Amino acid sequence: MRATPDRLPPLAEATPRHAVRLPLRPRSLAALPYAPTARSLQRPLPTDHRSRSWVVVQDVPSEPARARTIIPLLDYQREDVESDARFRWNCWSRQTGKSFTKSLRRILRGLARRRTQIFLSAGERQSRELMQKARQHCQALKIATDYYDSRFFKDLTITQLEIVLPGGVRIIGLPANPQTARGFTGDVLLDEFAMHAFDRDIWAAMFPTLLRGDGELDIASTPKGRSNMFYQLRDNPHFTTSVLTLPDAITQGLNANAEEMRQAMDDDALYRQEFLCEFLDEATAFLTYDQIAACADPTLTVHATVGSLVDEPREMFVGVDVGRLRDLTVVWVLASEGDCFQTVALFELSDAPFRVQFDLLSEILSVRRVRRCCIDAGGIGMQLAEQCVERFGGHRVEAITFTAALKSQMASALRIVVEERRIRIPVDDEIRNDWHSVERTMTEAGHFRLSAPRREGSHADRFWAAALALHATEAGSGKVEHMTVKPMQFARTGTW
Repeated sequence: MRATPDRLPPLAEATPRHAVRLPLRPRSLAALPYAPTARSLQRPLPTDHRSRSWVVVQDVPSEPARARTIIPLLDYQREDVESDARFRWNCWSRQTGKSFTKSLRRILRGLARRRTQIFLSAGERQSRELMQKARQHCQALKIATDYYDSRFFKDLTITQLEIVLPGGVRIIGLPANPQTARGFTGDVLLDEFAMHAFDRDIWAAMFPTLLRGDGELDIASTPKGRSNMFYQLRDNPHFTTSVLTLPDAITQGLNANAEEMRQAMDDDALYRQEFLCEFLDEATAFLTYDQIAACADPTLTVHATVGSLVDEPREMFVGVDVGRLRDLTVVWVLASEGDCFQTVALFELSDAPFRVQFDLLSEILSVRRVRRCCIDAGGIGMQLAEQCVERFGGHRVEAITFTAALKSQMASALRIVVEERRIRIPVDDEIRNDWHSVERTMTEAGHFRLSAPRREGSHADRFWAAALALHATEAGSGKVEHMTVKPMQFARTGTW
């Protein structure tokens, strides 16, 4: 039995020993990558002669043919994919499939609406991860694509990733940046929007993209404080909202153990934020998420090699927070530009012998443009600090023994450059959470005290490494000073 443009047989008419050929279009039943629902079964199959491809439904001797599930979806994922809302705001727990679901939704909506899809992520690494999910969806759906990953913006180091689908539909992946968000027309996905630096500028640059053709907008993220656009948009009446906690996802079929995760995380505030989707009050945080996000630069890489420092033309300063078994050893390298600083390298060592740590520091300090290093010399860091001072001299390496007063001074100096946005750091969840973990509390005597819980193998090590690097910029020998004096005069009396 063969389908014709005038009469399309329903799926149930597949007869034994015959294959039914159905025209395949993005809105047809066969194009759906999951088991059909009552609503999707009511969608009519198209009869357009143009741009037609065919799918063969194998004959079933004893029962009607069934749609094959290509990508299994949980109930909350299916609801999001099938929604026809123009504006959607999703606050979902970590690891519940936000990016997976949203990338699938935008591919299907893009094919159905024949519109370009723009994916804006917090950084370049996150952009590549999101586009990789989109490519996997296309492969599962047997959609032929072209992929480009070498397009750069003028005067920027930002890479534009692009997938071209049939019919000219484009999926463009970009790190979030006010300059890159302009100049497009299409539907937009803001992935992990709470993590975007300059989110208000991005919002202003991006929103006009939706003006023509009833552009659609999906916003998905996990909470990060209350002073950002993601938090403000949750009460916008034009958005269809969805809040999904980890227990909610488990109830709907996600294979996970919420109680085990809570106990293993060992941090109630962080668990409530990351898995229960709570917008926490940041009154005790020494640095808020919004302050940290304002300093994040998506063009910076999280890690680098010593070789990349050799070609760095600017003067560099190094901070080292030493760990061994429980904590990380973090080496933070800053490059100075006047009174501003940019992170050019970050090295993290876990459970590394001191010999390995010393070898790494020796390589870094051998780079000509590395001017000064401050290293934590308290406790287990004493031996490593002494070795570095002995080899490279006290004029280049300063051993720092933390005291309450010195920690307060160093932390306050870092906070000042953060508030003034004079320091640039990579976009990275571990850095963000590590810096945010430092809390300011008041003792019974009325003094402020800085503390940080030990979580995920770190004890605010990245924060203190950055503070040490910034301290190294202040402890430098400085420029050579000189003073002009009059010519020396001698008394004319006496014998010479």
